[in-house]
Amino acid sequence: MLEVCVEDVAGIEAAIAGSADRIELCAALAVGGLTPPASLIAAAAQAPIPVHLLARPRDGNFTYTAAEAALVASDIRAAAEAGLAGVVIGASRADHRLDAAMLAGWIAVARDRDRPLSLTLHRAFDLCPDPMTELEIAIELGFDRILTSGGAPKAMDGRETLTALVRAAGDRLTILAGSGIDETTLPPILDTGVREVHASCRRPQGMADAQEIAFGFQTGPRLATDPAAVSALAKLLRTQPSA
Repeated sequence: MLEVCVEDVAGIEAAIAGSADRIELCAALAVGGLTPPASLIAAAAQAPIPVHLLARPRDGNFTYTAAEAALVASDIRAAAEAGLAGVVIGASRADHRLDAAMLAGWIAVARDRDRPLSLTLHRAFDLCPDPMTELEIAIELGFDRILTSGGAPKAMDGRETLTALVRAAGDRLTILAGSGIDETTLPPILDTGVREVHASCRRPQGMADAQEIAFGFQTGPRLATDPAAVSALAKLLRTQPSA
């Protein structure tokens, strides 16, 4: 299963053209992704593959105020009303442990539907001091999967933890490996036992515009989802032997 994170209409089209299995819909991937605008959500709802909405109200940490938590709940409702397949959420306490109470509130919103949303716990999990303990909390809360790099900035460096998480989760929850996954890193990542992977498949598009940089409209060459990169990763993933 290949999930591709995208931040614009071209990214949606590229993910579909490259035969991705699922889309994570975001804005602002440069800061790890934020909640996308309603117009992009509406466009993504027309996609022929499942779309999961990232509900993250701002950049920075994952310790939210009550007002910010209300925004995430509203985003979850928007995803359901648009007909999307799932949401991607996460919240932490000040010590980086999962904020189980806040997450439970959001999950109640996601599950209180004629068609309950699929639930992914995002990489707030990677900041947890004890991932094996937090795995059990995520399972108790009812998450379907955890997007994780194994507690390292890149999944290649978190393979030992990914292996342990896959074994501990069993068939109770899916471990979705992400961060730095491409054709080179995919085979050793799959050696951990994961069977779902998450990638941006973005490539630089043309030269950076000096005037746009001077005005602060961009910081360098624009990155865009590359359908050829999606296709190459999807093909490589599907040639791997089944678990």
